[in-house]
Amino acid sequence: MCELLGMSANVPTDICFSFSGFLHRGGGTGPHRDGWGIAFYEEGGYRDFRDPHPSVNSPIARLICDYPIKSNVVISHIRQANVGGVKLANTHPFTREMWGRPWCYAHNGQLSGWERLALGNYTPVGSTDSEHAYCWLMGELRREFPSPPADPATLWQRLHQLCEQLRALGVFNMLLSDGIYLYTFCATKLAHITRCAPFGEAELSDAEMTVNFAEHTTPNDIVSVIATEPLTHNEAWQRMVPGELLVWRDGEIQARYCP
Repeated sequence: MCELLGMSANVPTDICFSFSGFLHRGGGTGPHRDGWGIAFYEEGGYRDFRDPHPSVNSPIARLICDYPIKSNVVISHIRQANVGGVKLANTHPFTREMWGRPWCYAHNGQLSGWERLALGNYTPVGSTDSEHAYCWLMGELRREFPSPPADPATLWQRLHQLCEQLRALGVFNMLLSDGIYLYTFCATKLAHITRCAPFGEAELSDAEMTVNFAEHTTPNDIVSVIATEPLTHNEAWQRMVPGELLVWRDGEIQARYCP
């Protein structure tokens, strides 16, 4: 299956360290050779990079490692194709507009009967179960919330219900963001770690790289990283439970929904 990587931070932060380990799983230390992508939210704007080739030897992936893009929210994905051919249109993350914001999404897993999910406002560009499920999910949210709800918790609760519907079709691990909140839903595997003062050293599991975060942060910084599997071997990552939705903002959990 594919793997996911996300970040939520209270200050613009680069993800070079985590991504340096993550990209090795795309054809190096892992079998996910069928494309990769990464999306950044920056000062109200959005940009992404996608490539249908293995991330471990992608020049674009090396650019991301060498070019420290500062962002509050990041979503990344490496693909092991199950449904849909290996091509750019099937490469995550996918993006759709709602309420004047770019919503970004990446999925890990495989679904059964996804073709029967009736689509509304959104139509897939590629041929994956992941993108079809995303279009259905966004269509359901837009139908029920034509404008942003006054109480965001109503949206969060409905999102959890929709994710549970998709989990009933198979494996549905997901990252979703509107640039303000980062939503992480676990069906089988997702882990997270929050780094804050006092900062220490971290060592990647998939590459020979160590960083002392105390040298690159301030005492007020809060940075949370979410991944399919922990990216470091000397830190205490927490695993999400199946059916759990976490809502992140500025590096901290705002809400938690369980089945």
